[in-house]
Amino acid sequence: MFEGILGYIVGGAVIGLLARLFKPGADAMGWIMTILLGIAGAAIGSYLYPGQGIMTWVVAIIGAIVLLFVFEMIRKKR
Repeated sequence: MFEGILGYIVGGAVIGLLARLFKPGADAMGWIMTILLGIAGAAIGSYLYPGQGIMTWVVAIIGAIVLLFVFEMIRKKR
């Protein structure tokens, strides 16, 4: 069980970092928010594309990028 949770955290960090790399513009957020958005992107990716392989990673990164845009829009409204 611990390996699964640790895998989600590490995978979420990688997906979050890749999403921030591919998304244009500066994102002023910390590591924890990056990991959480990456984990959420991975969850979206596994829901939309329930297979295995590189396509799951691609969909997860795209999901995290979409979440970055949504997070940015919510943050600007405040």
